[in-house]
Amino acid sequence: MDLITHSLAGATLAGSVAPGPHVRRAAAVGAVASLLPDVDVLMRVAGDPLLTVEYHRHFTHSLAFVPFGAALIAALAWLFLRGRMGFARIFLYAALGVLSAGLLDTCTSFGTHLLWPFIDQRIAWNVIAVLDPLFSLILLVALGFALAWRSTVPARIGVAVALLYLLVGVAQHQRAATAAVQLAQARGHAVERMEVKPTLGNLVLWRSVYLSGEMFHVDAVRVASGGPLVYRGGSLPRFHPDQLDAPPGPVQTGDIERFRRVSDDYLVVHPQRPRVIGDVRYAMLPNSTLPLWGIVLDPDAPERHVDFIPMRSMTPAMRRDFLHMLRGRPLQSP
Repeated sequence: MDLITHSLAGATLAGSVAPGPHVRRAAAVGAVASLLPDVDVLMRVAGDPLLTVEYHRHFTHSLAFVPFGAALIAALAWLFLRGRMGFARIFLYAALGVLSAGLLDTCTSFGTHLLWPFIDQRIAWNVIAVLDPLFSLILLVALGFALAWRSTVPARIGVAVALLYLLVGVAQHQRAATAAVQLAQARGHAVERMEVKPTLGNLVLWRSVYLSGEMFHVDAVRVASGGPLVYRGGSLPRFHPDQLDAPPGPVQTGDIERFRRVSDDYLVVHPQRPRVIGDVRYAMLPNSTLPLWGIVLDPDAPERHVDFIPMRSMTPAMRRDFLHMLRGRPLQSP
């Protein structure tokens, strides 16, 4: 999730368990604590861009990190709040803030290493987009009334409504996944792996990617009151090293394997850029086969690490197509 939503969630959750006179202080502690897990963006090593991607939403988002992160925030907050609030209460509010960040990011499609170090695998529940204005608005309104009235009641209502919204996401995900499986069956495809993800800012339009044989198939699925509507995408072969024009050196071969783990082996060669290996799970349009990010191989410099590049350009035509799919309208011919 974005940092604003994280801070709103941490503040609202902490405020929901605080006595009335402590609501504002609890919300402040929860808001600050919810931002701590994202310090992982500072984990950078010059010359190895892929390291930041590997450790994004890693151990700082795990359940095991919660008490340590909470202790750090509580110790700092206690310097300002001692005499007005006990350390145990500050620790509780900080723990809720840190916990909210890890759980919210697990609800998104990129996921987190929530169970690290016991399970070193990224977990993604795929029930909400990384940016959802309606979800953020729910938290903002609830927190605003809680702070203005110095009352836990609005905060608790906000937490309940936010959880209900996530449950709607669970139901919508199931509907989209069912439609995607039915589509694959209609094509005569045996689904070996599948991921269904919400698109930006809504729970109506979803991206489906499944593997059948050695081909990834991409589609958009809209689930609303009128039943599922499918916008067919395209297909790409699963990446294998023999697709490359020239074999990469040992450093870049290792980087490919690292990126394979990060992308859960949803790798393809970019259709328009043969030296780019992309993660087919993500794209600007839900039915597009153009990956949202990838790694760039450089056979002329085999001793260097790969570059990691985003490919987020959005043209007016793409924006139009996204809105048409979101509204359930037919796509215009190019």
